[in-house]
Amino acid sequence: MDHGKISKEIASGLVELQSRIKKAGIPSSKLDETLNIATWNIREFGKKPRSEAAVHYLAEILGQFDLIGVVELRDNLSDLGRVLQILGPYWKVVYSDMIPDDGGNHERIAFIYDKRAVVFTGMAAEANPPRTKEGQEYHSQISWWRSPYLASFRAGKFDFVVLSAHIRWGDDEKARQGELQMLADWLDEKRKETTLEDKDLIVMGDFNIASRDDDLFKAITSKGLQIPKALQSLEFGSDLARKKRYDQILHFPIYPENFTNNGGVLDFYCGDIEPLFPGMAKLKFTYQLSDHLPLWMQINTDIEGQILDQIIQG
Repeated sequence: MDHGKISKEIASGLVELQSRIKKAGIPSSKLDETLNIATWNIREFGKKPRSEAAVHYLAEILGQFDLIGVVELRDNLSDLGRVLQILGPYWKVVYSDMIPDDGGNHERIAFIYDKRAVVFTGMAAEANPPRTKEGQEYHSQISWWRSPYLASFRAGKFDFVVLSAHIRWGDDEKARQGELQMLADWLDEKRKETTLEDKDLIVMGDFNIASRDDDLFKAITSKGLQIPKALQSLEFGSDLARKKRYDQILHFPIYPENFTNNGGVLDFYCGDIEPLFPGMAKLKFTYQLSDHLPLWMQINTDIEGQILDQIIQG
């Protein structure tokens, strides 16, 4: 990471931020053995230019992981380019097109990754809602406000597909539940496809689910998606107050051994804005960094034993 020539104020802020990152206890990943992944809603990223300090802080946070699914990336990619420049030449991004209406909020979904640890293997697409034929046309009965985005990656010998989503908020929780149920159904059908790039599906994003006890969470997990063991005992959420479970990382437990016991939330906020942005109000702070905290976990990518077992079992 190259922070380059920065002011004393930004340097001091980075030292404080690094201290907060250290408290998150994120273990280093090991090439061809483990991979650190995260999902992060970076509030309205690109709607208005971030300050110089914010761009450096964003890069420092993103750089703790190998692959990050980012939601609320806006149509203007200038700040993303500034962040990638600080992260360095090994960092790449795959992103969706923006949606130019109020429901789409001019948002994109992106996967930012360190190509030294994980490589993009070629498939990237928006998920299409199921359609039924009516006369000569095919129509969807319900739509995603922002289409989930999926891409294929490889880390070592571990091939996987990761899908990221930003589920609608809106005034109607029933409609949000319907969108979550449709995503669960879509993923269930997708993993059964014989031509799917890989059966290892990791699902992440901002699902706008406040609690794991409500009907919204029951909808997204109705077809077998589960919280990895490392995150099941997490006692706090990923909003700044650490109470809401809007953000999730989920998987189908086909190979539960691929998920380590390491996972959690990186709290860059810690209830104290002053060391990072002196004199800044909380609302403005959320538009400089975010009103969400990154949710992360570590994956085992050394699957040599699984491959040999599959050969033996035919």
